[in-house]
Amino acid sequence: MIGQGPRGHDGLRCKAARQRRREFHERLRHMEQHHLHHHHGKFLQQYTYFRYIRPAGILFSLAVFYILFSITGSQWLGLLFAGLLAAREAVHCFFFWKLEKNVIKPMIKLKQGLDEVAQGNYTVKVRNDLSGDLGSVIDAFNDMTEKLYASEILQAEYEENRKMLIANISHDLKTPITAIQGYTEALLEGTAVVAHTTDKYLKIIHQNSVYVNHLIDDLFLFAKLDMQKLEFQFQCVPFKNFMDDLMEEYQLDFTEQAISFGYDNVITGEEQVKLDGKRFHQAINNILSNAVQHNANRQLAIRVRVYRQAEGVGIDISDNGPGIAPDKVPFIFDRFYRVHTERPKEMTGSGLGLAIARELIEAHGGHIRVVSTLGKGTCFTIELPVWPDSEGETLCSVC
Repeated sequence: MIGQGPRGHDGLRCKAARQRRREFHERLRHMEQHHLHHHHGKFLQQYTYFRYIRPAGILFSLAVFYILFSITGSQWLGLLFAGLLAAREAVHCFFFWKLEKNVIKPMIKLKQGLDEVAQGNYTVKVRNDLSGDLGSVIDAFNDMTEKLYASEILQAEYEENRKMLIANISHDLKTPITAIQGYTEALLEGTAVVAHTTDKYLKIIHQNSVYVNHLIDDLFLFAKLDMQKLEFQFQCVPFKNFMDDLMEEYQLDFTEQAISFGYDNVITGEEQVKLDGKRFHQAINNILSNAVQHNANRQLAIRVRVYRQAEGVGIDISDNGPGIAPDKVPFIFDRFYRVHTERPKEMTGSGLGLAIARELIEAHGGHIRVVSTLGKGTCFTIELPVWPDSEGETLCSVC
């Protein structure tokens, strides 16, 4: 079994993050223009005064006391005033040194960091050796830049995935549309004059139109899943009976296609599982259809096993198909991913089947994983939670 297409990051989250970042930049620019520069200028003026002008004032005071000492001639009086002045200035210098170390320089670094963020640099960090309120502010600033940088990375990935999605859609639509156009022109020009050739062309046109319609349906479904706008009609159903009825339909279909099909349901109780029958059926169908489409012209055998787990139920869907190379297994649930770069003519899948299957299963609170051996086959395992019961009675019948 071969999978299909990259799982996009949540579009709504990316748009919301992008909007929050845009609003943050607007507020930051507004602060820069109307508030921050004005107060920052006053702050630097005061800092310049304390750092450069005040030492000059100290020297001037010493000069005045020296003149007074020279005039009065009192040595003790001069020494007393000089000592008091020296002690006062020493205390002032100590407090200013502490203020510069713990407040002024960190604030200047924080201001520089804000300037970098305002210019779009979210990798900037302000070193923080402080405790207390200012240290908390610096920590909050660093946390903010980390979140902004993560948001920037998320947006870049979102844009890359969006471009890739558009390119894949364009490629997958162009091929069948070109075929439809070519064969239609041949019919209109009268090139296909033989009856069986005309029938052949019409069948090709029909097949490609069906493929395009299938692709568009899958795109709409995947878009709704990606934006979490797909409505589900959940019911708590007996899982054993549900799977028995579902696999009975496939038993008939695979028999007509000469496909060996085996089904084993070892659940013995009345486990209830919260399901949207239509959507879960679609997830199972995508996995089984994927096996059939990538059969590689061998006698295909598919086995489905349903069993009880410790906290839920499990489904194993295995086949004896060509398998998947180990380096490609991690990508098979990505949208539009294909092991083969060129789509063979007999493959009618949209490239979204397994991506949709995963989204649908996860919407049911479940998980899906895959194990594959190249040349031997592939096994998909689905795990679903079981609804709890109380003294043998199910807590809900319709959810």
